[in-house]
Amino acid sequence: MRGIRVGTPGGSEAMEYLEFETPKPGPSEALVRVEAAGVNFIDVYHRTGLYPLPTPFTPGSEGAGVVEAVGSGVTEVREGDRVAFFHIGAYAEKNLVPAAKLVPIPQGIDTKTAAAALLQGATAHYLTTSTFPLGGGEKVLVHAAAGGVGGILVQMCKRREAYVFGTASTSKLAMVREAGADVVIDYTSADFEQEVLGATDGVGLDVVYDSVGQSTFDGSFNCVKQRGMLVMFGQSSGPVPPFDILRLSKKSIFLTRPTLGHYVGDPNELLWRARELFDAIASGVVQIRVDRELPLSEAGEAHRLLEGRKTVGKLLLIP
Repeated sequence: MRGIRVGTPGGSEAMEYLEFETPKPGPSEALVRVEAAGVNFIDVYHRTGLYPLPTPFTPGSEGAGVVEAVGSGVTEVREGDRVAFFHIGAYAEKNLVPAAKLVPIPQGIDTKTAAAALLQGATAHYLTTSTFPLGGGEKVLVHAAAGGVGGILVQMCKRREAYVFGTASTSKLAMVREAGADVVIDYTSADFEQEVLGATDGVGLDVVYDSVGQSTFDGSFNCVKQRGMLVMFGQSSGPVPPFDILRLSKKSIFLTRPTLGHYVGDPNELLWRARELFDAIASGVVQIRVDRELPLSEAGEAHRLLEGRKTVGKLLLIP
């Protein structure tokens, strides 16, 4: 089979398209023929070594396809099942995945949509149901609201009846409005902190969902109201430098840095999140936007597009 390998962390050129041996499933494992792999910022962090992995490795944390073979003791799936998964190694024609990490794809959801939705959709789900559970009426800010997670997150916030501020660049503002944001802020020409505090009479917001990191942290922090929460779940602009925790005491702010793996580690929790996500997609409550599909051999180009903010929605790699 063919796939991508990273031998030494580095730029997008660190990824090589190679031929290597097809693995065989061991106990509790399944071999999935990958039909589509989602491209995510965590893949970039793995490639660059920001989130280090033992080398060499095949990148890609999300994919979908068909079960081709199962190992002993597997009861969760069988050959021929359509499945989606979170598991390293998705940038390949086939991937060996623990059966407990596989999610059945329901009828009415095509495989490419499942690959485009699972990681980012599950992220939006845990942010709005578990990290800061929205019950209705909260005021929230979603950064990068036209991005893969951001677009779904806006829709899930609105589904839970929140009042949503969304930031994006000039060319992507219409998409944020389409997703349902109540207030759309062009971060290229406006100060989002001033916009938010002006709209809330200086009180601030119940929660800020920030995937950007370094460049937005201070403004996001200042937008949170007394006893509100700042959720830093990404760092597309770079990691946030260390800061004095006494800053939290000014308004008794809660600050958290959650990771998806801690919210889907239990198979039942994973299935619950996936089921609610797929139900929302099937009913039309959540729309999944795919920017484009690229051949697996062009994984480097996919990373360049993602890092350069040249995408609107999800990038898929097709083996």
